This record gives sequence, structure tokens and C-alpha cells, in this order.
Amino acid sequence: MAPRHLMSPLDFSVEELHKLLDLANDIEKDPEKYAHVCEGKRIATLFYEPSTRTRLSFEAAMMNLGGKVLGFHSADSSSASKGESVSDTMRIVSCYADIAAMRHPKEGAPLVASMKSLIPVINAGDGGHQHPTQTLTDLLTIRSLKGHFEGLTFGLCGDLKFGRTVHSLIAALSRYENVRFVLISPEELRIPGYVREALKNKGIPFEEVVRLDESTMKDLDILYMTRVQKERFFNEEDYVRMKDFYILDKEKMAMAPSDMLVLHPLPRVNEISVEVDEDPRAVYFKQVQYGVYVRMALIITLLNLEVS
Repeated sequence: MAPRHLMSPLDFSVEELHKLLDLANDIEKDPEKYAHVCEGKRIATLFYEPSTRTRLSFEAAMMNLGGKVLGFHSADSSSASKGESVSDTMRIVSCYADIAAMRHPKEGAPLVASMKSLIPVINAGDGGHQHPTQTLTDLLTIRSLKGHFEGLTFGLCGDLKFGRTVHSLIAALSRYENVRFVLISPEELRIPGYVREALKNKGIPFEEVVRLDESTMKDLDILYMTRVQKERFFNEEDYVRMKDFYILDKEKMAMAPSDMLVLHPLPRVNEISVEVDEDPRAVYFKQVQYGVYVRMALIITLLNLEVS
């Protein structure tokens, strides 16, 4: 049977997605039940781009399931530095591991790798394109803490142009009824045209605003903050000008609804003041833990493993 891959959050139907999130919630309740599910299995973490959270989250997920980890954490420490293609790397890794997670600066690289792979491949982020496991993490966090997606208003703030987490999350949430988006960014970092067109074509209400203020925040159920990503800029001056555009602090949180949740894919630079960390509405560190549970559920699902 051909392996199943995850390249985009839309690779799972809504029904399959809910099954995955249910499994992640069950892992959260009873981790011991899953502690040996992946005994004798290995995950290869193929990271051509630096990462702390995503790589360690995959490694922790596999180890929590009783499996082992192998891989590399930068292109320099792989055969890519000798000119090897991702397809060849993936065919070789298929001989060593049972499943792989790949992060790459080039959009579409994990998809190309998956075409030659004999094992399931998970896209762990490709350029400014997609970051499906971050989206699964976000969805699990929102559903666990809000109970549903339908009828919620989502504010997405910061770098909406290059932020792959934003593109993936909008695509995933667009499948639910009565959702609404408030897109908060400087003019230069607005969402790409294809995302805007997709929202229009589906008749999903959204507004694009420049300021993060009371009028923007008063109706939000979720505020999803993102950093302005230095590595996506070609020009240092543009980055310096943009990076302090939005800072969420205590003063702004005082304007927000009492039940609004603040999420962030992390790492943060200075877009959320550390004083906000103590606010019970700030759930970005909880989000990291949910990321481990959802990656555990994903590994079990793609490897088609039975839990006794």
C-alpha cells in the first residue's frame, strides 16, 4: 500500500481531522496508554532550515510513543551540501526510517520528496507556503479551549504575507460554518492575493485593517499573533521598519474581550510583551504542549498503528 503523506492541512477531510484531534485529546488524557505504540519504529527529522520547537516537538512525540529518532538539523550537515536532491535523500532515508518530517526553505520541496518516498512524509514547513502540523496544533488548541470552530471570529496579526502558519490556518478554518477573519497587518505584509481570492470565492467574511486597537479587538474570539520574519526579507531596512509595527501589551489586552484567547506559533521576538504571559488568555505555551499531542496522533495515524 502506498504511504500516506501530509503536505497541507487540507489533505485530511474534516471527518479525518476531527478523528485525529479526538486521538490527540485521548493522548492528553492518558499518555501511558500510548507509551509503547511506536516501539521498534523510527522517525527521520530532515530539517534543511533551523527550528527549535517543530523539530523537538516531532522528536518528543516519537519518543513519547516509544520510538527512536534520527536526522539532521541543517542543510550544511546533510548531503544537500554536496548537491544531493531531496528526492534522492528521501529514497535513501526510506531505507533507515518508518516515517519522516521534512522542513525546507523551498516551497514544494517536501511534496517532491514524498513522490519518491517509500514511507510517509510530513511537511514540517516549506518556505512561505504551508506549515500543516502547526495548523493541526492551532486547531487542537482552539477546539480544546473553545470547544468548536463554528461561528468564531479570528484575528490574525503581523506578517500575513510570508507567514506560512497564517496561510495554512486560514485554509483549514475556511471549512467551518460562520467563521470570520480580521486580518491585521501593515500594507506591505498583507495576505497574498490567492488567499484573499479563496476567501471571496467561498463567501467568507473578512476585513483587512492596519491597526491593532480596541475597534479591531472588541469582537475577536481568537487573536493569532505572528512575528515579522527576518529570514523572509531581502532588505534589512524593510525588516527593521516592520518588526515593531505591532506589540501586544497589557494595555491592549485590557481592551480585549475577557474570553479572547491569544495564540502564537512562536518564536516570538517582541510582538508580545512578556507581561502578557501571565494573562490567563495567553495560551501560546499551552499551544506548544498541544503540538506534541497532535504530532503523536499524526504519527500513529500515518503509520496506521493500532492502539490496544
